[in-house]
Amino acid sequence: MTRKQKRLAVIAGGMSFILVAVLLVMFAFSQSVAYFFMPADLAKADVKPGTRIRLGGLVAEGSLKRGQGSTVSFTVTDGTGDVPVTYTGILPDLFREGQGVVTEGAFDAASHGFVADSVLAKHDENYMPKEVADRLKKEGVWEDGKGGGQGSGQAAVKQPAGEATR
Repeated sequence: MTRKQKRLAVIAGGMSFILVAVLLVMFAFSQSVAYFFMPADLAKADVKPGTRIRLGGLVAEGSLKRGQGSTVSFTVTDGTGDVPVTYTGILPDLFREGQGVVTEGAFDAASHGFVADSVLAKHDENYMPKEVADRLKKEGVWEDGKGGGQGSGQAAVKQPAGEATR
């Protein structure tokens, strides 16, 4: 093998390695994509059971029901549509009725309900996920002064030395 052939073999091997790496990354990203929907969007969208999505809105008043063990059911609403959600696990500390929430999971083919595997609640009294707040404002359901308003995910405030953080 001449020097030129060795050089071409190394370049071809490197390019094939990069191509395989890019394909693996693209495959991994395609498997982890979860589209965001509001309850009103689900009436228009054709979401097949088992397809992972993010569902955002407000936890409807009077809809929180505790089941056996750590199973909880509640309704996510945007004022136009309602979606019943079932979740098994520990809810965030700030989860409550009337609060903004983003759940991630899929619709169950047997029960036709949304089964969440993660629940995200707002993290302080001045925050709601921006995409949820924008959509609720557009629908006329959410106002800045009502229930906490919207934040932009500001950085945490630094605590003075010696003070404990949660």
